[in-house]
Amino acid sequence: MKKYIIIVLIALVSGHVSSQEKVEGVVLDSEGANALSLSGANVYWQDSQTGVVTDFDGKFSIPFKKEFNRLIISYVGFESDTLTVNEPKTLRISLKPSNELDEVVVQQERDNIQKTYFSPQNVITVNSAELLKAACCNLAESFETNPSIDVNLSDGLTGTKQIQMLGLTSPYLLITQENIPMVRGASQAYGLTFTPGTWIESIQITKGAGSVVNGYESISGQINTELVKPLTDNEVFVNGYANQNGRYELNSHFNRKLTEKLSTGLYLHGNTRTQKEDNNEDGFLDAPLGEQINVMNRWQYQDAEKGWVSFFNVRFLNDEKQVGQVDFNPDTDRVDGTNGSLSGAEVWGSEINTRRFDTSLKLGYVFPELPFQSLGFQTSYSLHKQDSYFGFRTYDINHESIYSNLLFNSIIGDTRNKFKTGITFAYDGYNEMVTAIDYSRDDTSVGAFFEYSYENLEKVSLTAGLRVDNHNRLGTFVTPRFHIRYTPWEKGSLRGSFGRGKRAANIFAENQQLFASARTINIDVAGGSVYGLEPEDAWNYGVSFLQGFNFLNRKGDISLDYYITDFEDQVVVDWENSQEVSFYNLEGKSSAKSFQVEVNYELLTRLNFRTSYKFYDVSTDYKSGNLQKPLLAQHRFFANLGYETKTKDNGAQWKFDYTLHTLGEMRLPDTSSNEAAYQLGEYSSPYSLMNAQITKVFSDKFEVYVGGENLTNEQQNNPVLGANEPFGPNFDTSIVYAPIMGRMFYGGFRFKI
Repeated sequence: MKKYIIIVLIALVSGHVSSQEKVEGVVLDSEGANALSLSGANVYWQDSQTGVVTDFDGKFSIPFKKEFNRLIISYVGFESDTLTVNEPKTLRISLKPSNELDEVVVQQERDNIQKTYFSPQNVITVNSAELLKAACCNLAESFETNPSIDVNLSDGLTGTKQIQMLGLTSPYLLITQENIPMVRGASQAYGLTFTPGTWIESIQITKGAGSVVNGYESISGQINTELVKPLTDNEVFVNGYANQNGRYELNSHFNRKLTEKLSTGLYLHGNTRTQKEDNNEDGFLDAPLGEQINVMNRWQYQDAEKGWVSFFNVRFLNDEKQVGQVDFNPDTDRVDGTNGSLSGAEVWGSEINTRRFDTSLKLGYVFPELPFQSLGFQTSYSLHKQDSYFGFRTYDINHESIYSNLLFNSIIGDTRNKFKTGITFAYDGYNEMVTAIDYSRDDTSVGAFFEYSYENLEKVSLTAGLRVDNHNRLGTFVTPRFHIRYTPWEKGSLRGSFGRGKRAANIFAENQQLFASARTINIDVAGGSVYGLEPEDAWNYGVSFLQGFNFLNRKGDISLDYYITDFEDQVVVDWENSQEVSFYNLEGKSSAKSFQVEVNYELLTRLNFRTSYKFYDVSTDYKSGNLQKPLLAQHRFFANLGYETKTKDNGAQWKFDYTLHTLGEMRLPDTSSNEAAYQLGEYSSPYSLMNAQITKVFSDKFEVYVGGENLTNEQQNNPVLGANEPFGPNFDTSIVYAPIMGRMFYGGFRFKI
């Protein structure tokens, strides 16, 4: 640890503090005294890699450079504006809503995936245009064209996609919605599928240790989702989707500006699948039957004159899934004691029914006389109820959660030196039943944090944070985080970071695939206060470099990342004995090392190419020895091609997108103790996945799209071990390393006013 502190101190001493000429200003939604500020607007120099995003109250500050004089301002739902700026100055910029203009506006689009050169944190922003490159039906499926996130199936039954970053699964990520923790606890397994893709305005992906403002649980990074805003979303939006395997979805948005300061939106989502698919003919459904109803009402209030802004959300969700054998009838074949007994079991099946209510409030106040100073308050409440059974096993969990965060922002001396401080309260009540065993508990925590930021956009920026939390089960602990950015030359950005994360592992909610197997469950109690286990504790260290370039008069960038996560304590999930799954605290070493190189380049006008290579070294000391993490490809290759035709006078346009994922071999859990017919090899075979989509934009109001997934028809031969004897000793649905569903085609439309 000492060597990292020394490196940081050397960087701080060697970095010089210099003043710099800047263009500053505020971006508003209209002209006049009642104008509202636009938070999150893009401000950047044309034909450069230099850009910023407006802050909470619409303000920005961007370095002035003599070689650029065309400043572009863009925001979703508004027409982009381009200004000629020949000297440092302060600007007041008023954008016009896109639905107010009939004439053709020539504008330059921001990159669909944006990487910042000036932030100390390694942040990647994915905007809504990128999400439209694939059939983004929910948040779990929003990362197919992003090389920073890996998407894998979690099991052989539910079709649920699990995400990974830096070689670690989603429980080690802090997943937030508008910076309020969202996918955690009971929602870990399926929570990513509960946010429809059309509700997403943008996604911010932070690699490595996150900010102390957002809590202590982040270990490998943070994924924050920004939802569409009632003020800037379309008044009416309808999206329909269908695929050949019987999945149908409908999304509708209805937004209305009630007054100059108050707007509201009603967002409706429904999906259903009633068609039974068993392409591999193993007798089990390749994808679940089910339906989901998801309704959200969202309110936005903004008073720029008095400095107030707020968002209020309320949502209800009902999600029902049925998985298992094709012939399973829950009315007659359920064998957990409701309709039958294990001794008479013939057909294996499962139902997973989830009901969720959540609400959140964000309130911000900017001091009118001190625009650099603000107060913010965030609070949320959720009630998540899952009733489920898997064959003869039942798993029910009710999770009630309360979260509040109060923060204060200001400066020290001048605007280059900023700080955030505040307090956090969190409560989680778990009522958890695993068959007949009660694992209920209540968790409460209170914490305080302080984060200092130094911004010198010319050379050095840094963020140093510290938080102290008291948790009724984890005790009192300190979580430090540090990020630094240095610009050695033009279009270059070198970053370093380190930080600590701590969390209580919810072993059953996070590993629900274990219930759909014949494995016995063992917990090696270590005297801890969560399932008898000690909490997880890890340090993350990382370095990254981003370099922009121009080649043949076309822009591009190359980035390299290397991150290490070292666990001081970890709850090991041991699948190496095929007759059981064991949970125990780490005795020895566990680390995840991740290396990635990525290149983005405009090959031809409107033809963009993105490619990356990733290498993972994720190993843990199991009781049977040090092993690489199972079901994780050490080598991954990614490529994406996107092309758009030039927009015609009537707005018609074609968009083409192609994505390739190549995964190397994966180590499989040891199955040598199974009967010979149910033993797998030591490694899986490498394979490639190809997805493609074509979109026809008829006008700014209507477009249709068609596409295909898994075009090479890759399928795992035996995703369900012991499928012919599901109540036998070899039954296991947890060893999934390749697609279960074969080639699939889909189509849909988008209509907006």
